[in-house]
Amino acid sequence: MNRVAAYSLLAVGVSQLVGCVTMPIHTGQLVREMTDLERLAEFPEPSYKTVQFSSYDRRSSLPGGPDWYANSDGFGGEEIPGFEAVLAEPNGEGVGEYLICDVEGPGAIVRTWTAAIGGDIRVYLDSARKPLYDGPAADFLLSPYHAIAKTHGDKASVPANLFRQREAAYCPIPFAKSCRMIWVGKLKEVHFYHVQIRRYEPGTAVRTFDPEDLAILAEVLDETTRILTDPALDYPVTSQNAPVAIDAAIQPHEKTEVLNLDGPQALERLTLKVEAPDLDRALRQTLLHIYCDGHRWGQVQAPIGDFFGAAPGINPLNSLPFTVAPDGTMTCRYLMPFESSLKIELDNRGEQPVTVTGSVLPMDYEWNERSMHFRARWRVDHGVLGARQAVQDMPFLIANGVGRYVGSALMLLNPCHVSSPYGGWWGEGDEKVFVDDDTVPSTFGTGSEDYFNYAWSVPDIFEHAYCGQPRNDGYGNRGFVTNYRWHILDDLPFSRHLAFYLELFPHDQVPDMSYARIGYYYARPETMDDHVAITDEDLRVLELPASWEPVASLGMHDSVYHQAEDIAQPGPQVESVQDNLRAGGKLLQWHPEAVGEELELRFSVSEAGNYRLHLGLALNAQSGRITTRLDGKATIFSGRQEGIDLYVPYRVLARQFATDAVELSEGEHTLKITFEGAADTVSDPTIGIDFLAVQRQ
Repeated sequence: MNRVAAYSLLAVGVSQLVGCVTMPIHTGQLVREMTDLERLAEFPEPSYKTVQFSSYDRRSSLPGGPDWYANSDGFGGEEIPGFEAVLAEPNGEGVGEYLICDVEGPGAIVRTWTAAIGGDIRVYLDSARKPLYDGPAADFLLSPYHAIAKTHGDKASVPANLFRQREAAYCPIPFAKSCRMIWVGKLKEVHFYHVQIRRYEPGTAVRTFDPEDLAILAEVLDETTRILTDPALDYPVTSQNAPVAIDAAIQPHEKTEVLNLDGPQALERLTLKVEAPDLDRALRQTLLHIYCDGHRWGQVQAPIGDFFGAAPGINPLNSLPFTVAPDGTMTCRYLMPFESSLKIELDNRGEQPVTVTGSVLPMDYEWNERSMHFRARWRVDHGVLGARQAVQDMPFLIANGVGRYVGSALMLLNPCHVSSPYGGWWGEGDEKVFVDDDTVPSTFGTGSEDYFNYAWSVPDIFEHAYCGQPRNDGYGNRGFVTNYRWHILDDLPFSRHLAFYLELFPHDQVPDMSYARIGYYYARPETMDDHVAITDEDLRVLELPASWEPVASLGMHDSVYHQAEDIAQPGPQVESVQDNLRAGGKLLQWHPEAVGEELELRFSVSEAGNYRLHLGLALNAQSGRITTRLDGKATIFSGRQEGIDLYVPYRVLARQFATDAVELSEGEHTLKITFEGAADTVSDPTIGIDFLAVQRQ
């Protein structure tokens, strides 16, 4: 068989390869797995362990010990280099060689990530003398396929950032015998990295990645990209069965059975929509229970809104296993197999009636010795003190048995006092995952945002097939924050034990945090975990403190805050409204009637010098575009020369925009805000102005 004919097999679907012992694992199969949720419902064969090599602080070697929460993990100048080994000490220019990983046996690279890294990376597969890749480290970690194609003479037209999701990339690179990576760079410069690798059981047949795979697999790469880009539209449904409707009106403190099916079958899709007078409250206080095969406690036990990964409230997202539409329709595509029976109950723990409609799509399924139940374990801790002096490991899941971990969602209330990410950030902490016989984590991360595939504690709203931040309300991550990450290609199988923790590690001391989370996993029926019953106290209504005063510390050091209502010129188009997300619990709302109208903010400084101005503004579906002038001169906030567009559909956000340093004289100054128009859908444009912070440089 010639080479092209042999590689045509790479486009064969995964379902045709299962059980074919003569077919080695190859690039095409792994790319197909990126959009195959069904495979997660069975324990993998051949088996593998997913491990992570990262720049975590090497002092964190003794669980619970003095340096367990050490945090020098890639900023440069670490006490112990954040690598497996030092291969060559730094030369006169400070450049050394450091081992990222040296994996013996069959495996595959399944995820790479970096927040920032200089230097070069060399990647060797199967002890080859010539590296598969030798070039800029950031290029490889952020877009491996594109970087490889470039260094091999552009054998394939591979788009830049193919399979990139924020700062992570999912570009599977299999190897038959070994994988060795070496970083060449300066330790005193930033060098954050993650490399996740599947380690297959010895003897597993693997066809090593070849750059020519990228050309041969062009159609498979395109199809996978299409599905990952819009799963709600393009994820393939295989069931030929008719959907089964769900329609229930549930009174307060009532539990109602809404579905009962006989097996063996599987749910390929679950779709629900909740209606209630107070929807946000209903989504948290209505519990979803899914019982499989007569188990007394549901394998799924979670507030119905939290289960879909975008709570609290309806925050649209479109990921591979979950979609939340703007109209409140929520869909789960994780497969839910069962052998004899499946029952769904809805438990209204609130004080209002709730209506739930939707459907399930059952599919034919043959239960076997590798089949597993889908589980979603929700838990919450209220009144938590977050403090860098008292970092704590928050458990997502501890399980004994056989299964694989497939996702995490975190729903946080962060009542921090600093209005910038440096100071308001809640997530310096690392993920730590113990699998089977681990005595130290086989997955050890470098920060919570890094685990969720982004970086630098940004409050951006974003969504991808495997990761997202569908909610982040306020300045510096203040308010409600939701992050998700689904482990699809990088799932974490375990054959005896799994313990998943994420450190709670804020920049500053933050009292009265609420930390809710879900660990999603598949498990054999005999698997035990640490889930406990959900109480009414767990489901209590959460609110930010009624009157928040931002603190001038950390990223906002040497700042003076001016409330907008105190420095804005009065008028009939200006009003002050109560809003706990805003400084002082108030927000100034300006209702301009025509393009070109202006609002003046007047403030003074006591001493001439260089200052940065920080403008706290509201973003929502009733806002519009503004430009600004300081003392008559056009002023740029956050690099937006065209002005600031405050229109955001579906959400209500608080964001802080800053200027570069500007020179101010002693005395009074005027910042004029000009209304530049709004979308046609906005009937009554409203510009929300919270504060002006003047920060000495």
